[in-house]
Amino acid sequence: MTAKLVLSDGTVFEGESIGAPVTTLGEVVFNTAMTGYQEMVTDPSYRGQILTFTYPLIGNYGVTDEDWESSAVQVRGVVMKQLCDRHSNWRATGGLDAFLRERGIPGIAGVDTRMLTRMIRSHGVMMGALSGENLPVEALQRRIAAAPDYGSFDFVKEASAGRSYPWSEAVQPPYDTLARYVANPPQRITVVDYGVKRNILRLLTTRGCEVRVVACDAGAEEILRDDPDGVVFSPGPGDPANLGYAIRAMEQVVQRERPILGICLGHQLMGWALGGRTFKLKFGHRGSNHPVKDLVRAGKVHITAQNHGYAVDADSLAGSGLSVSHINLNDGTVEGMVHESLPIMTMQFHPEASGGPRDTEYMFDEFVRLVVERNAGAIKV
Repeated sequence: MTAKLVLSDGTVFEGESIGAPVTTLGEVVFNTAMTGYQEMVTDPSYRGQILTFTYPLIGNYGVTDEDWESSAVQVRGVVMKQLCDRHSNWRATGGLDAFLRERGIPGIAGVDTRMLTRMIRSHGVMMGALSGENLPVEALQRRIAAAPDYGSFDFVKEASAGRSYPWSEAVQPPYDTLARYVANPPQRITVVDYGVKRNILRLLTTRGCEVRVVACDAGAEEILRDDPDGVVFSPGPGDPANLGYAIRAMEQVVQRERPILGICLGHQLMGWALGGRTFKLKFGHRGSNHPVKDLVRAGKVHITAQNHGYAVDADSLAGSGLSVSHINLNDGTVEGMVHESLPIMTMQFHPEASGGPRDTEYMFDEFVRLVVERNAGAIKV
């Protein structure tokens, strides 16, 4: 069957319908990574978006039960140049086409994704309609015109599990340098779920932490209910300016002076909680090859994985107590912050993803070290 992708500026792409033969709307974005398509489509930060893969061949290693980053497919739809007809991978439990079809997610193959990516880079992200039902272009344009803008919707409440639960699954460390953490008494960590990726929870558990996850709209009392040794504010989708409930809870948690780690959306919300602001990027940072300079650790440069459409405004941080610890070497945007007096560290990139392949996992080591040292030498407020 023929599929159509129609953009809000009137551009139309036709191709082969893959996945479910349905129609969906979302913000059209692109990711430049060469692998990891299953992790991408199950990443809650893509909630409400139609994802374009810039790598030309997708689906060649199938899908596996171990590579989910959440409990559901999060993207509204997928766009690609070519879908591999036959996957090859001893771990695979199925193919990408059937995986999408069984979960009601439409896709389109045969698209000139290089042209689409150049359009987004030139004009910015835009809303689009993806139809596997071969609907008329005019009907899809009417749906786009009637749909709310991506930035006006709170996707976090869709992406969050909406409940509290303990997490116990870990991963085997690739090296033994983390033994010093495991040897310590377990550090109790509360993770606020704005759309948390499973690998964040695994890597904390691997480092000797007892992890409890709470819902995105949990208040400060619920977040601190079990007297945690540290708090992690997770990644998630959408515009942080819409999340007043999360900002208010974070403001109150900050006052209790617990060690805090903010990742991606959690990083942006920390900027808001301490008086800063964010802005929307033209086409976002989505890929596994973004160079980030660590200003704290002798200017070391890391290759990072990223997935976000908003960034902290560096000029808005004056008087917040936050200083910039990392910058993006492509456009100079803020990639990390530390507080001058409070035990707070944040990052815009994803240290749990494997862009380097493990360039930035050290951020979890730094956070756990901060928790261990603080827990050993300080009285909690």
